[in-house]
Amino acid sequence: MQNLLDPAILFFVIGVVAGAVKSNLEIPPAISRFLSLYLLMALGLKGGFALSHSGLTANVGVSLAATMSLAIVIPWLGYWFLRRFVSGFDAAAVAGTYGSVSAVTFVTAVQYLENQQVAYGGHMAAGMALMESPAIIMAVVFANTLRQKASPEPIVLGGGVAAMGRQTIKRTVSIGKILHESFTDGAQLLLLGAMVVGLITGDAGQTAMQPFSGDLFKGMLCFFLLDMGLMAARNLPQLRGKSPVLIAYAVLGPIFHASLALGLAFLLNLPAGDAALLMVLAASASYIAVPAVLRYALPEANPSLYFSLSLGVTFPLNILVGIPTYTAIAQACL
Repeated sequence: MQNLLDPAILFFVIGVVAGAVKSNLEIPPAISRFLSLYLLMALGLKGGFALSHSGLTANVGVSLAATMSLAIVIPWLGYWFLRRFVSGFDAAAVAGTYGSVSAVTFVTAVQYLENQQVAYGGHMAAGMALMESPAIIMAVVFANTLRQKASPEPIVLGGGVAAMGRQTIKRTVSIGKILHESFTDGAQLLLLGAMVVGLITGDAGQTAMQPFSGDLFKGMLCFFLLDMGLMAARNLPQLRGKSPVLIAYAVLGPIFHASLALGLAFLLNLPAGDAALLMVLAASASYIAVPAVLRYALPEANPSLYFSLSLGVTFPLNILVGIPTYTAIAQACL
């Protein structure tokens, strides 16, 4: 209940209500983009400053390895399950979306931990950046495999079928191109670059940037979550007529993914704060970076399906219920 009284969460609720009643309240796209970049820069700086104090220890390496493991296991399990109920391409797209992460969910979780005075490692921001690309790559690999298995199509020349025989048309997507787009994405580069700046400048940089990355952070997050509430409410109608299995996956899948993260954190003896963030990362789903790439990489998939599930169902549940629940569980178990 305390989480629901947080100003950032209340602004998210206001956005949902405004979107549901079809209000003309709107955040201009350019401002929304700026807010997103600001939050990533501030988060990167915070992570860098924290790393400058703790250093690059073995515990940091273990935590980052855990994030990478989840980034591979989650999309594989999702694809294996979903292909029984939807087309292979839709299964690959949804699995890739849920195997990746939501930066805004992570930023909100960081703010929640700070409000609750729960210590966490700044390196988890790097873990968030590392978790984005593997899911995209796996979705493309799944799609390329489906294309390779597709029935051969005859080549049509003029008015008839070529006598040379049937040849398979392969519309594979280059993994190299997807890797380039993933690792050169502006938002991800800004996050990692800000972490490097924070790591290099240390205490002096933290003092200099406090008005920017500290004092303004909460207000900017409120503004951005207001916009996210509007977007979530306006994407809910797209879920009408979708398979109940998909809706159930959008609700229960993140809980299962968070459980995997909790088990991994327990085995690796991670601190409660790091474990909570690992659970949040595993439970979140991308609604910006991955859908943007998949529109090009998987044109056979239905964009409204994976976008509306992640933004219309999973994101609100994580913001309103998931973050405090995962934090409480991590604190109780670790």
